[in-house]
Amino acid sequence: MIKKLQILLILILTVISVFGQSLTTGELAKIKSEFKKDAYTKAMQNALSSNDITKLAWNRDNVGATDHLFTYRVDVSGITDQKSSGRCWMFSSLNLFRPMAMKQFNVAEFEFSENYLYFYDLLEKSNLFLDNSISSANLSIDDQKVKWYLRSPVDDGGQWINFVNLAKKYGMVPKEAMGETNSSENTGWMTKLINTKLREDALELREMVAAKADQKKLATRKLAMLSEIYRMLALNLGEPPTEFQWRFKTKDKKISETKSYTPLSFMAEVFGETRLDDFVMLMNDPSRPYWKHYEVENYRNTQEGENWHYVNLPNEVIKEFCIASIKNNEALYASCDVGKQLRRDVGILDVDNFDFESVYGVKFGMNKAQRIQTGDSGSSHGMALIAVDVDAQGKPMKWQFENSWGSAAGEKGYLTFTDAWFNEYMFRFVVQKKYLSPKVLEIYGQKPEMLPPWDPMF
Repeated sequence: MIKKLQILLILILTVISVFGQSLTTGELAKIKSEFKKDAYTKAMQNALSSNDITKLAWNRDNVGATDHLFTYRVDVSGITDQKSSGRCWMFSSLNLFRPMAMKQFNVAEFEFSENYLYFYDLLEKSNLFLDNSISSANLSIDDQKVKWYLRSPVDDGGQWINFVNLAKKYGMVPKEAMGETNSSENTGWMTKLINTKLREDALELREMVAAKADQKKLATRKLAMLSEIYRMLALNLGEPPTEFQWRFKTKDKKISETKSYTPLSFMAEVFGETRLDDFVMLMNDPSRPYWKHYEVENYRNTQEGENWHYVNLPNEVIKEFCIASIKNNEALYASCDVGKQLRRDVGILDVDNFDFESVYGVKFGMNKAQRIQTGDSGSSHGMALIAVDVDAQGKPMKWQFENSWGSAAGEKGYLTFTDAWFNEYMFRFVVQKKYLSPKVLEIYGQKPEMLPPWDPMF
């Protein structure tokens, strides 16, 4: 037995010696010797130490290679601005229905209130977090699930299903009924303080569970905690209207009659026969099998709402559905890794915008699946997909987003991206069922495979 332990110890030490070596003086000397300071290296060292990397890596061959003209483009008007907040998913979702509202009311300009739904998003997320704190109270505070909950009780982030959960429950209102505030446009301090309070509340609820408090006491205390969160939100964002009166000026300069609405009745008037259940989320994630329905565990914002779920498909299939929707003058919710290869000043995204390999003399060789698996790439920003340019054979060459960074960003508020960039950095799409194939709809109707909320894709 002792001999076996000795052999095992030798094997462990051998593994450590192979895979856990310290950097030796000799190895450091070898590494330094391979850094040859030729003329190019000296010039690049001087340049990089004094300039923005992207300015040096900008690929001059791309200048003028991509225009902002499109074969098919959805009729959109006006650019929104999320300011210093992470509410892109909410702006993108609401922007899909702005043309519908403009047509319904015959107005030249219109914007839904993002602040209205944002208030309820944070309140509902707070409720869900406190419920999760109770349900996981018997787990160690070092458990992965508990640590995941505590990492960010609430945040600005979200995606299409979050919007659906909110709109179904709370409806929508025009921006005039609940405008932006400094805290809705600069959310950092507010969410930071709400998270501090929620973490404190979670510890108290865990202690109550440990002390065998009954469900009634837990529910009463949780409601009091939510009242404090409501107070913080109301002080920062204002209170959401339950009823409001609204009138507007039409395109032909006529003032409408003032009409009373509830948020749900207003949404119903705008939507008509359109149903949120008629929209399906698709994903391009090559790190896992295609043609499957997936669900992300506990990734929602309301207790009773749907979790995030989607059908994973190849890009070429998704593009067909996107083109069909745009041809029919209907924008799509979409999300991407917007920071990759973005020329913000000219509003162009292309895989060859920046040549970092030539600057450093180092190859960057990961593919899309590898970037996802290592956390190097993932969806970082949601926008409305509104345009596509196709060649003589109908194949897409480039696309366009309606962004929510204000009209000064990009090309008057829009971002144009090449089809090659689509393949590498596009992830999520929301498409109406009428554009999807029977095969995709069949998969969407199947029970999804459950994924953990800390999956690299999310």
